[in-house]
Amino acid sequence: MGKLCTELKKISACCFYQFGKILEVLAFKTLKHKGQAWVVFEDVTSASEALKRMQGFPFYDKPMRIQYAKTKSDIIAKADADKKRRDHCDANQAGVNSAYGTMPPHSHLPYPGGGKHADAPAAPNNILFVENLPHECAPMMLQMLFCQYAGFKEVRMVETKPGIAFVEYGDELQSTVAMQALRASE
Repeated sequence: MGKLCTELKKISACCFYQFGKILEVLAFKTLKHKGQAWVVFEDVTSASEALKRMQGFPFYDKPMRIQYAKTKSDIIAKADADKKRRDHCDANQAGVNSAYGTMPPHSHLPYPGGGKHADAPAAPNNILFVENLPHECAPMMLQMLFCQYAGFKEVRMVETKPGIAFVEYGDELQSTVAMQALRASE
């Protein structure tokens, strides 16, 4: 079944590349999704053209049944969120200096102090270092925890060092706010 899944992805990409840029092709190994593939195009126009021209096209002696996905793919949702975040940050930058005066230098931002292992607090940074995580902690768990704070970008876990992760925010102020809020909830 694994070979069939990989083959389905490759063949789907070959059939549909002519309609526009393909971001990803998904095919799952589960029985429920057997023989199905999701082709994610960069834009809706390409997807519409592919749907119109490939509907009923013979594929392994059966006509293809093509329809739009019921939900956005993860890669499209992430791209939309990144664009919204950038637009929001640009709007905030424009409004911060005019409405509230200038932002204090990062050296004057409140900083709650270093971790248990540090001799002195580290300088504020847009990337937080998280340690002493349980080994069963998954990136999605951390993402759910940290994404509730403004400016969240991503979680990176180190596979060779279980129990540590890096959480990235747009700037030092946003990471400091998230860190203080999470420390307060301990």
